[in-house]
Amino acid sequence: MIDIVQFSGESFPLGFTKVLLTKQLHIIEGGSDAVNRRAVENKQVDILLSPEKGRSKKYLHQRDAGLNQILCKLAKKNKIAIGFSFSSLLHAKDLSWTLGQMLQNIRLCRKFKVKMIIASFAKNKWEMRAASDLLAFATILGLTPKEAKASLNFQKKTRDLKVITPKPL
Repeated sequence: MIDIVQFSGESFPLGFTKVLLTKQLHIIEGGSDAVNRRAVENKQVDILLSPEKGRSKKYLHQRDAGLNQILCKLAKKNKIAIGFSFSSLLHAKDLSWTLGQMLQNIRLCRKFKVKMIIASFAKNKWEMRAASDLLAFATILGLTPKEAKASLNFQKKTRDLKVITPKPL
């Protein structure tokens, strides 16, 4: 299991086989519709993190969670994972609203078979959580145990390099 953190200091061994820094990956933090759209259209991006961040529009019958069917299809096509941050939930002003937005995004990701990543994305060593805690968080968000384990195992995209081999004479 792999955790992704945003700080480069001392970290605790909390049952992870590997702890990655966000500098090692191409991660775009979501926000507006334009940022989310540009992130899923770019094939160099590995993870679109928290597409629901900064969304305050509250409609009567729906939540503005940052993802829609078009963005999910583009993310699937370009092999971009959608990241869910435990740290953003820790610092949320309206916890229930943020949790509801995450649930809506997970439903869309599941429907369109987009890869999901759940990690702590901790900004300091005290925000890190154990692997069992992140698994519990994933099941609270509605992932099955199989999906929860898959969301904690992330592999960086390998860039497709075209190798031209000369033809034999």
